[in-house]
Amino acid sequence: MSYENILTSLDNGIFTITINRPDKLNALSKGVFNDLDVAVKEVYANKEITGAIITGSGDKAFVAGADISEFGGLTKEEGKRLASRGQDVFNAIEHSPKPFIAAVNGFSLGGGCELAMACHMRVASESARFGQPEVNLGLIPGYGGTQRLIQLIGKGKALELLMTADMIKADEALRLGLANHVVPAEELLAKSTEILLKIASKAPLAIAKVIECGNAFFTDGVNGLQFEIDKFGECCETEDFVEGGSAFVEKRKAAFKGR
Repeated sequence: MSYENILTSLDNGIFTITINRPDKLNALSKGVFNDLDVAVKEVYANKEITGAIITGSGDKAFVAGADISEFGGLTKEEGKRLASRGQDVFNAIEHSPKPFIAAVNGFSLGGGCELAMACHMRVASESARFGQPEVNLGLIPGYGGTQRLIQLIGKGKALELLMTADMIKADEALRLGLANHVVPAEELLAKSTEILLKIASKAPLAIAKVIECGNAFFTDGVNGLQFEIDKFGECCETEDFVEGGSAFVEKRKAAFKGR
């Protein structure tokens, strides 16, 4: 697959997506969203892929925000379409049955922070910086930032960051729960890969249902506990459940097939 704004690679089941606009600090343009949309669909469709990493090109930025040059003269309806497009792509990441990790290698601001939050986990370099500075432009986050930041770090602190536009360092992001791990820059991809390979050794259908249940907690009108009951029951009918139980009794490593 050929892309204009991202680079991709597949190694040992891990699909790495690198946003490749270092001269623009990897800003999210319409072209980036188009490429991301296709790449995320590839994660869903390709059976060789067990998990994905999203990162940014260069050492300055993961994604420093949206491409503001495309925002000039937006009408209300155009703005709604722009936000809806971004949310569609980020929702597809959040609801992927395969885990996504954001390897945050620098500035993760605005749309970049929203992209990182759409991933299931965030591994940050020590130089990473997070923030939602949209109010400085007379805007609010449009790609899910007001919702996911509250989900991850709580309402009070999230509203403070959203309204002050303050930028926080990696260690603060870790303390708040925005980052899962903070590592030296040279260990960023290795740590992300380590986590995904560990997950890949587990039952893939069960992993997908864990993601479904986790997302159900924040879905209006869904009883999360009942949803969990239903997904638990579905797991009981899988070949992987039989294999996992047999491997446990026989004291051997399970060979899951995703069936």
